[in-house]
Amino acid sequence: MKILIVGGGGREHALAEKISQSPLTEKIYCAPGNGGISQIATCVDIQATDIESMVNFAVEEKIDLVVVAQDDPLVLGMVDRLEERSVSAFGPNKAAAIIEGSKVFSKNLMKKYNIPTSKYEVFDNLENATEYLKNSDYPIVIKAEGLAYGKGVIIAESFDEAKGALGDIMEKRIFKSAGERVVIEQFLSGKEVSVLAFTDGKTIVPMVSAQDHKKLYDGDKGLNTGGMGAFSPSDAYTKETAAYCMEKIFLPTMNAMNSEGRKFKGVLYFGLIITETGVYVIEYNCRFGDPEAQVVLPRLKSDIIEIIKAIMNERLCDIKIEWSDKAAACVIMASEGYPKQYRVNYKIDGMDKALSHDGVSIYHSGTKKIKDDFYTNGGRVLGITATGDTMGEAVDKAYNAVAEISFEGAYHRTDIGKNTA
Repeated sequence: MKILIVGGGGREHALAEKISQSPLTEKIYCAPGNGGISQIATCVDIQATDIESMVNFAVEEKIDLVVVAQDDPLVLGMVDRLEERSVSAFGPNKAAAIIEGSKVFSKNLMKKYNIPTSKYEVFDNLENATEYLKNSDYPIVIKAEGLAYGKGVIIAESFDEAKGALGDIMEKRIFKSAGERVVIEQFLSGKEVSVLAFTDGKTIVPMVSAQDHKKLYDGDKGLNTGGMGAFSPSDAYTKETAAYCMEKIFLPTMNAMNSEGRKFKGVLYFGLIITETGVYVIEYNCRFGDPEAQVVLPRLKSDIIEIIKAIMNERLCDIKIEWSDKAAACVIMASEGYPKQYRVNYKIDGMDKALSHDGVSIYHSGTKKIKDDFYTNGGRVLGITATGDTMGEAVDKAYNAVAEISFEGAYHRTDIGKNTA
């Protein structure tokens, strides 16, 4: 099969690696891709949101399967356009991708179908939202309604902080059109867990659990980012918790989307929080998480193309999906200044030495390749992933590999996965 992956980050690199392991794969393209992906796929200079150019390329190159991995093109309806041109595509259509594209839709869905989530209110007016904050309990969560590259959630500790966040989102439009409406919701305290699930709209099969570190600094301090690291599995996600989630969250969500006429076929991401009073949904995503994909996909033993085909043909119930018992940890190496302003075009050294460590993989997020060298080309630059028999072993391997790599302005957290090691 000739396969095109849409996107260009660490998630897409991890997907490209897993897809390359399938005997069904003949050739891989990735658009736009990145420096690391170029080692296993032909990178195509088409932006992920350029739907018409992407569709035309898929038709002209007679692509057998397009894996739409990034959120924006899914929400914009790339799968629909591909199918209109008789190109097989993996990922939810536009009607289903709204579960991530609109936080208002997803919160209302949970409320309507009694899926456990925090209390919330929706505002499209800055004055009304500010008035609501005056009588709120703190901390409080403020979310831009639309897509914001994983950064559109602000936890405010005080009224002044919350008011400032509202101004940034609704007035200054730091997240552009994503800030036309906001969701203000109750802050829940507990351990956050990510569970991704394969679903064909009839069957839902959760993957192994993971935890993502969103905050920039050690101890979960600082600004929200797209993710500074992840590990799998989560010790908080017990068998009992998994059974509860299947009954009260996973199946009800799949069924709710069907009831709304929005059958979801693809990867459905559940952002959960496990509190003293139960498990609640924080958010949904309509695709593999990033960096969760970098710790979940290395543990997948089954052929991912077989899984994708089963989902597209609505026969997920007919296959068995197997996972490694090993633990995995991923440390993100970022550019100084991320998630705000940062510089690029710095040469990256030491990756060959890092890869010589047993059980280590390097997933490129923001890199470019010039001749035989790699250079920084983004805020999140590399995801250093390692597997081990225990979480402690995986974490140690990942950090030993990180120590081998250098580029100007390199920054990483030092506590990824260590609360369970």
